[in-house]
Amino acid sequence: MSQQRRTDPFAELYGEFADRLRGDRWQPDVDVFETSGAVVVRVEIAGIRGDDVRVTVDGQVLRLSGLRRAPEGDDLRRLYQMEIASGPFERRVRIPVPFNRDRVSAHLADGFLTVTLPRRNPARRKVKVEG
Repeated sequence: MSQQRRTDPFAELYGEFADRLRGDRWQPDVDVFETSGAVVVRVEIAGIRGDDVRVTVDGQVLRLSGLRRAPEGDDLRRLYQMEIASGPFERRVRIPVPFNRDRVSAHLADGFLTVTLPRRNPARRKVKVEG
């Protein structure tokens, strides 16, 4: 079996996580799914405090941004390996269904940010058929 050589110069430096880095920002993994009453966006952001996360809605776009702080302290003297990205992050997610912007909620627990966007029920009305 022949060994493949990596052609991406950043792959050697950053390993398999190079695709999660975009310029000076990193991108957390995101799941988007629909329940019976909402669209849910789940973001993996372990090690980030709630004060360091921002959630904004602009039209159909949900913008998630924040900061993961790098480890620091007197005990940190020599770095042997670093695969956990730190620094600012941002993700933009287009939500494909109408949702109620006034009822969007966000909850951070166990390393996951869960944003719930309640679906908006389009105004329906019955039309009487005459005849």
